[in-house]
Amino acid sequence: MTTPDIRVQAVNARPTEARGDYVLYWMVAARRTRWNFALQRAVEWAEQLGKPLVVLEALRVAYPWASDRLHAFVLHGMADNARSLEGSGVCYYPYVEREPNEGKGLLTALAARAALVVTDDFPAFFLRRMVAAAGRRIDVRLEAIDSNGLLPLRGADRVFPTAYAFRFFLQKHLRPHLASFPEADPVGEARLVRAGEIPSAITTRWPRADAALLGAEPAALRRLPIDHTVGAVATRGGTQAGRAVLEGFLGDRLARYADERNQPDVEAASGLSPYLHFGHVSAHEVFAALMTQERWTTRSIAARATGKREGWWGASPAAEAFLDELVTWREVGYNMCHLRSDYDHYESLPDWARATLEAHATDARAHVYDLDAFEAAATHDPLWNAAQTQLAREGRVHNYLRMLWGKKILEWSASPRAALDVMIELNNKYALDGRDPNSYSGIFWVLGRYDRPWAPVRPIFGSVRYMSSENTARKLRVKGYLEKWGRSRFQKLPHGSF
Repeated sequence: MTTPDIRVQAVNARPTEARGDYVLYWMVAARRTRWNFALQRAVEWAEQLGKPLVVLEALRVAYPWASDRLHAFVLHGMADNARSLEGSGVCYYPYVEREPNEGKGLLTALAARAALVVTDDFPAFFLRRMVAAAGRRIDVRLEAIDSNGLLPLRGADRVFPTAYAFRFFLQKHLRPHLASFPEADPVGEARLVRAGEIPSAITTRWPRADAALLGAEPAALRRLPIDHTVGAVATRGGTQAGRAVLEGFLGDRLARYADERNQPDVEAASGLSPYLHFGHVSAHEVFAALMTQERWTTRSIAARATGKREGWWGASPAAEAFLDELVTWREVGYNMCHLRSDYDHYESLPDWARATLEAHATDARAHVYDLDAFEAAATHDPLWNAAQTQLAREGRVHNYLRMLWGKKILEWSASPRAALDVMIELNNKYALDGRDPNSYSGIFWVLGRYDRPWAPVRPIFGSVRYMSSENTARKLRVKGYLEKWGRSRFQKLPHGSF
């Protein structure tokens, strides 16, 4: 076995079943066939036991915020996985529910014929609870494999109060994990027994997703009991699209990333967060591609940890700026979700942040909006409305404006708790990268997580960091952004201040 032990978690205490027909990989989070420790672990087991490999990738209809948008993105990835595994000897079994709970019993039926089951360890949303429940139901060994980031989830035993503290820890402890990457193509390099057909008793009751569903065709989506008001977007999901975005970023936008990623009128961000969230692209693959382009080796790493954003990796300034987002800021959220089950609750905020927000919770507010007004982008502020319109229509908000978007929701909500509820609802409903540890980091940063007290103390915010649309518009180029997403194209908004 070459998958690092630190990434393997036994979900139950059941043994492997030597008489099982196959090894089953239940793909729930790392929805890809490349750079995937969980798939690699399943391949290793299949080779060791001399068994075929079956990959089950299922999609429920009753998950929170299920919609055409999220379904289509996942289905694009399932279609890619079907193509990738075609002719490999691996049995790929894509299943899409047509009614709530229609898929109940499928995993148990497949596991009953398996030697063991391997799945993904993802620390957020409902997935960990689902995997734990499955471990209690099935009668063979169930392993959950961490393929989330460069630092294994179990590589740190405490939650970090700031990005600086986490970065300092990474700089002291990450180096050994850089020598343990998943295989780029675990199936292609394997010697596997060719899988047979899934018994008809199973496929008849739980039929494979057809071409129309895997193609996310609008008519097929309309037949599903999901939210059709949140429509699919032009951004295509799946590994092929994600790798194309990665190549485009490294070839064109990386050079501008450090200087221009905060400019709303410029496309300089990576665009990778939806693909990382749905597991269509691996952080390991992104890192490997970037560092290959940089002609980097681990010998470039600084000998001493400083906690600073620049200089430790020994890469170009653009690469170091991107790595701080890909590794530090992304993985500090995974650390929080792994170690605190209340990561999405108000009570998980730092003591200082809760104290100052609660001290100012009853401060007078010039504007108070409810969820409906926020969702409709019907505030007095044209820049905020443009950001919300982009989120609703495109499934994303420009990186910098996403911070402003949250700060204004805090300022214009009846209380900090109400603001948190609005941010979670709108982000998770509309954003392609919502429901992710990284997006919870962004939402809770608005309320003080990973930050420090700021002076002066202000109404509503207390000592939580303040942001304003006026300062943002003065500091950044937003004219093109407002022309694209503002009132002239989509709605007639109330008169604003600029």
